[in-house]
Amino acid sequence: MLTLRQIIIYKMRKLFYLTLAACMTVTAMAQNKGPEWLSHAVIYQIYPSSFMDSDDDGIGDITGMIERLDYVQRLGANTIWLCPMFCSAWQDGGYDVTDFYHIDPRFGTDDDMKRLINEIHVRGMRVCLDLVAGHTSDQHPWFKASGQLERNTYTDYYMWTDSIPPDEYRTLERRHRTHDPAIATWGSYGMCDAPRAKYYRKNYFEFQPALNYGYANPDLNDPVQQSIDSPGPQAVRQELRNIISHWFDMGVDGFRVDMASSLIKNDPDKRENIKLWQQMRRWIDERYPRHVLIAEWSQPEQSLEAGFHIDFMIHFGLRGYDALFFPKGAPDCGPYDYCYFDASGLGDATPFITNFTQAYQATRDKGYISIPTSNHDIIRSNYGTRNTVEQLKVKMLFHLTMPGVPCIYYGDEIGMKYQPGLPDKEGSGHRAGSRTPMQWSEGWNAGYSMCDPRMLYLPIDYEGGAISVEAQEQDKNSLLHFTRDLIKLRHQIPALDNDGSWQMLSAPSSPYPMVYQREKDGQRVVVVINPSGKKASAVIPSCSINGKPVIKCGSVSYHGSKQGDHVVAHAFSAAVFQ
Repeated sequence: MLTLRQIIIYKMRKLFYLTLAACMTVTAMAQNKGPEWLSHAVIYQIYPSSFMDSDDDGIGDITGMIERLDYVQRLGANTIWLCPMFCSAWQDGGYDVTDFYHIDPRFGTDDDMKRLINEIHVRGMRVCLDLVAGHTSDQHPWFKASGQLERNTYTDYYMWTDSIPPDEYRTLERRHRTHDPAIATWGSYGMCDAPRAKYYRKNYFEFQPALNYGYANPDLNDPVQQSIDSPGPQAVRQELRNIISHWFDMGVDGFRVDMASSLIKNDPDKRENIKLWQQMRRWIDERYPRHVLIAEWSQPEQSLEAGFHIDFMIHFGLRGYDALFFPKGAPDCGPYDYCYFDASGLGDATPFITNFTQAYQATRDKGYISIPTSNHDIIRSNYGTRNTVEQLKVKMLFHLTMPGVPCIYYGDEIGMKYQPGLPDKEGSGHRAGSRTPMQWSEGWNAGYSMCDPRMLYLPIDYEGGAISVEAQEQDKNSLLHFTRDLIKLRHQIPALDNDGSWQMLSAPSSPYPMVYQREKDGQRVVVVINPSGKKASAVIPSCSINGKPVIKCGSVSYHGSKQGDHVVAHAFSAAVFQ
């Protein structure tokens, strides 16, 4: 028989362990989603070659970026993502790496990079680099060593063969014969004159040989297909950890991983790629718990399960981004006659709403979805007939009121234009139109560089200075000031932050305006978006909302009633109601 004292001690211990288990569960959930700073992160993406040139050679550099950090800080962004800065052969804009452990001399030195990291941290911001995890340049010393007959450290870092399937050979031969940029990425193999073998697995362009992470379902009769547990693939995984450690130890706060789902081959459901990144995430959480991984995967249900903290919803993978933003005829456009953010008012947001809702509900406790304003691979917001300040404000309000981590591509905050028809620059193709120099002022070369204009990385079209930071700083109604106000509001209103819940209120059958609700800690806001050139109205469930907007562009009215709230949005208008 237990004494009263023993019973009390037993119950106290039980209560203690139950409380401890509950706390551990909450902590595990928080850790699973990532460090707490992600809740308030606003990313600003920089293409380093185009941001600021300090030595007048026409190409942006680290010193130039340091000179402009105060501008990024004033904008309200607190996390900077830098496109590739490692040593490169520059056949694909830096995504063809020749040395993962050093900064390319075009930008400066490793010491310059340390200074940039420090200057970013001094301002209370964080920095993420671009990591090309799945391939290298064919000029990388690893690849050259791997192609030798004699076994060496890098022999199995790549996948070699003396024979490829007939259809692969026909594709390769056509690429070599026509040099057609439209098929430059087709096929799975490249060809070279290496002593070891004639063909190798590639990842994108032919000059980007795939690193050997192994095959999910290897054909044991094919010597190129090694299992994921083979020594070569395991050595490549360790190399990846070494690269991450090198830069994290230097002070980098995270990586955006290029083509993140492409590492393990013959993995149609991505299960082995998911397991690989889950292992990497556990290792990072143990050693670098305040650091993050951002995926270029565009399948949040897979990538966030894999351990990435953020995944982008862009023009491939999870469909919907193109239905919102890519008009017919635009590069990478989908099968839509009109996009939703089009003046015609004939767009359909259903593909986006359907797919985003499913992904958001499935992942909201695992990580974040980011819907970027644009990026280095896709058209900017200012494109075609979507080119007025009013239209760009509506689009920016959408990006900065959605859940997840917002990402602003440099120059979108001032409405820089996508420039079609530019010459190919370092493998850019049509992407050159989104990689033009940042437009700082109405002066020489838009304040980006004092070089001869013929030396510029890419041409500048800034409409005589109207689309520049300097001009918009002086105009309180500019897109720049509006973007700053939106970011400030996002930081001030908990319901608008990255973790606030999201729910569509308007009906898909009546696409304009789009109306959705954000909520957190008992606080609620309603967002109204009308990117069309026509007045539109909607009746939504009663939300007990004040009819006075906390921020708006154009004319939007909101009238509440017990029978349902009535919203009227004039052409090119948007607002947030609290």
